[in-house]
Amino acid sequence: MNPASSLPLEGIRILAIEQMQAMPFATQLLAHLGADVVKIEHPVTGDSGRTAAPTIRDVDGRDVGATYLRNNLGKRSVGVNLKDARGVELVKRLAPSYDVVTENFKPGTLSRLGLGYEVLAAANPRIVYASVSGFGSLRSSPYASWPAYAVVAEAMGGFYDFRPEPGRLPNIGVAGAMGDISSSLFIAIGILAGLQYRDRTGVGQQVDVAMMDAMMAMMDMVPFNPSVGITDNSLAAWPGICTCFRASDGLFVMQVGREHQFERMAHAIGHPEWLDDPRFATREGWRDHLDGVVRPAIEEWAAKRTKVEASRALADEGIVAGPCFGAEDLVNDPHVKSHDMVLSVPRPHADAAIHVVGNPIKLSKSLDRPAQRWPTLGQHTREILRSDLAMDDAEFEALLSDGVISPD
Repeated sequence: MNPASSLPLEGIRILAIEQMQAMPFATQLLAHLGADVVKIEHPVTGDSGRTAAPTIRDVDGRDVGATYLRNNLGKRSVGVNLKDARGVELVKRLAPSYDVVTENFKPGTLSRLGLGYEVLAAANPRIVYASVSGFGSLRSSPYASWPAYAVVAEAMGGFYDFRPEPGRLPNIGVAGAMGDISSSLFIAIGILAGLQYRDRTGVGQQVDVAMMDAMMAMMDMVPFNPSVGITDNSLAAWPGICTCFRASDGLFVMQVGREHQFERMAHAIGHPEWLDDPRFATREGWRDHLDGVVRPAIEEWAAKRTKVEASRALADEGIVAGPCFGAEDLVNDPHVKSHDMVLSVPRPHADAAIHVVGNPIKLSKSLDRPAQRWPTLGQHTREILRSDLAMDDAEFEALLSDGVISPD
């Protein structure tokens, strides 16, 4: 095998009983790294992400939602009705052929269906069973029964308590579905750890991530700061400069928190006299005179430059700065292009492409897998049931006619 054509997770098979984003983003990332991800979906409605607005009309004539489009590249879809005992039995029969089973339903849901870890591990002790939920499955929580979307995990994990702005409510969803994406990243790490443990010991285990815990890990300063004497979480309390400034074509961000950085910044924008000005003798002074003195000077200097040019001029002097990019900037940016971080997937019934974020993990000996579109609902049902279960046409047609599985 050509090492450049081999991805590290080739040969790993994942049976994904998943919905929306908190698990699908993780399994998509693992698919980018070579895993074969087979997704179990309801044969009529599919993953609930298919109904998330906005939608587009897919090649099979069904509408498919934005959440599904972003989180299911390179997967295969099997339509199975888990509300039918025969559908549950099909998944039980499939599971021994897989290394990993993933789910992100409310704790106890799959166990009540007969698809919990203990049941599947009894048939396949090497299985790694990965779960994501709002408050976890392996340990007790007073919130265990609560439904949880990303916004709940973000709020309860401290995200909206960090650097509040006086006089206004937190900007909900300011970081997109951070609660979902952060949970996905942690469960992906957990799955890889579970596979390593299995390879070393011969047995798998259940891997569990609570979305609240994931957000606490992302916002670790909220519980940490008071313990070391920092009682004001607001950005205004931070001694230094950390904000956006306006250039000729938009905003750029700059952070100056050290004396040598302030010195370089003052020289770069043509105000070396600030270094002898008592108002700027301390970091608190930089902050306190930001809007009255510093901002007008920086924005006057930046008005002759684009946001990229201003950032580059500052970065060349060792000053931390960068442009605030939007969608058009990202699609056309040379870094994004060289890193394959926007994947262009053909849009059904249109000449334009859908832009989906690529794989941020780069490997020295493995090339990125070409972008593969999302599956249509149940597209691979017959293929998987034949290859994994040696199902004959008679059984397939009987299950199909009873609505247990979806047509391919």
